[in-house]
Amino acid sequence: MKKLTIILLFCSFFSLKLSAQTVKHDTLLIQKIDSMFKDDQFWRKENAKAGSKTPSKYDDETIQRKWAEADSINQVKAKAIIKKYGYPGYSLVGEWSADFWAIVDHCDDDIPFQEQVLALMKIEIAKNNASKENYAYLTDRVLVNKKQKQIYGTQIHIDPKTHKASPFPLKYPKKVNALRKKMGMGTEEEYLKGFQ
Repeated sequence: MKKLTIILLFCSFFSLKLSAQTVKHDTLLIQKIDSMFKDDQFWRKENAKAGSKTPSKYDDETIQRKWAEADSINQVKAKAIIKKYGYPGYSLVGEWSADFWAIVDHCDDDIPFQEQVLALMKIEIAKNNASKENYAYLTDRVLVNKKQKQIYGTQIHIDPKTHKASPFPLKYPKKVNALRKKMGMGTEEEYLKGFQ
């Protein structure tokens, strides 16, 4: 019995060591994505401060200009990453895959690039190497930007008078919750409550 336990422990240790060796993330790429994401978020946070009457060191004109510059620079860098690596999924960059998605999500002035990334994400999702939820968000964003009906109800607008959140037009309004569930998302009703 002792011999069997030792063999099982050795096998478990060996398999853990083997799996740790096979998951090698690209640390330089992670650092690049992390830096890009910080730039992506900085001016958005400054803009949110202005909207919530929290003091900012920057005036609105500076915030808008720098925000546009950061997005433009990140778009160039994101395209270079896609060209070199394809979509950087979990196996390449771990949790920073979501940060890269957020950067692409903000490349609204280049819908063909976002569509290219969607095609690459779809391949990675089939390998459980990317987020289905992020794929849903980007899908809807592209559709709304193309003035088409969205699928998952992720893109919302807030009525300036009532402050009520509602989704941009849905392609399948009766099926939206079933479609969201397939992507690992909560219901549309739960999602909209978060904006109230």
